[in-house]
Amino acid sequence: MNPVKLHPKKSLGQNFLTHKGTLHKILNAADLQPTDHVIEIGPGKGVLTAALLEHTKQVETIELDDRLIPLLTEKFANTDLKIHHQDALTFDPPNTPYKLVANIPYYITSPLINHFLREQPPEKRPQSLTLLVQKEVAQKICSKPGKLSVLALQVHFFGTPKLIAKVPPSHFSPAPKVDSAILQINLHRKSLIKNSDLTKLFELIHRGFAHKRKKLIRNLNATSEQFAKLNLSENTRAEELTIQDWLNLLD
Repeated sequence: MNPVKLHPKKSLGQNFLTHKGTLHKILNAADLQPTDHVIEIGPGKGVLTAALLEHTKQVETIELDDRLIPLLTEKFANTDLKIHHQDALTFDPPNTPYKLVANIPYYITSPLINHFLREQPPEKRPQSLTLLVQKEVAQKICSKPGKLSVLALQVHFFGTPKLIAKVPPSHFSPAPKVDSAILQINLHRKSLIKNSDLTKLFELIHRGFAHKRKKLIRNLNATSEQFAKLNLSENTRAEELTIQDWLNLLD
C-alpha cells in the first residue's frame, strides 16, 4: 500500500502528526524507559509508533481504520509491535503496568479518558496518559481546583494533569481547524476514592452540573444545614467545588 495515496478520513477525525519537534516533546513527556509497556491509540501511518519502538520494545497499538492495518503490518514486520484492529473504546487494558500514548481523534477525548480511568479497576488503569488533544480541552482539564468542569473532575480524581506544550495546526496533515496541545496525566499513586463509590460520586457530580443557572444546593436538593456542616455557602455553584468538597458531599 502506498501511504501517499491514503487520505485521512474526516469521519474518524484523522490528523496525522508530521512535526518532529512535537514528536520529541510527546516522547519526553511520556518519560519512557526500556522496560515500559506502551499502548498507543491511533497510530495512523506509524510515525509516533516508530519513535516509541526506539525507546521500548513492548508496544501495542490500536487502530480502527482497516486501510491502515496492512500498512502498519508491513512497516513494522521486523519488530515486536502488536497491532489491535479495533475501537479503542472497546479495548480491554492489561492488568500489568503500562503507559498510554496517543494522538487521538478529538471527538473521543472524553470517552477515551473515561474508558481508561473511570471504567477500569485500579489494576487496569495506565501509569500515565500522554495525549494530543484540542488545546481548549487541555486548558479546561488543567484548570485549578475550584474551577473544574465535569471533564476536569474526571481527570483530577485519578491523576494530575499538565499542559506540556501547545501545538499549531501546521504540525499535522491535514491541518485541523483548532490549536492542539500535549496533555500529560500522571496517575495518583493512591486512589482518592474507593472504586465501588465511583458510580455514586459521578452521579452526584452530574446532578450538580445538571442545571448551570441553578445553585448547587438546588441541583442536589440539599438543605442549608447540610451545606453549613460542610462549610459551603448556599450560593456555591458546582464549578467552584474542590475535589475534597465533592468527597465531603459524597459522605
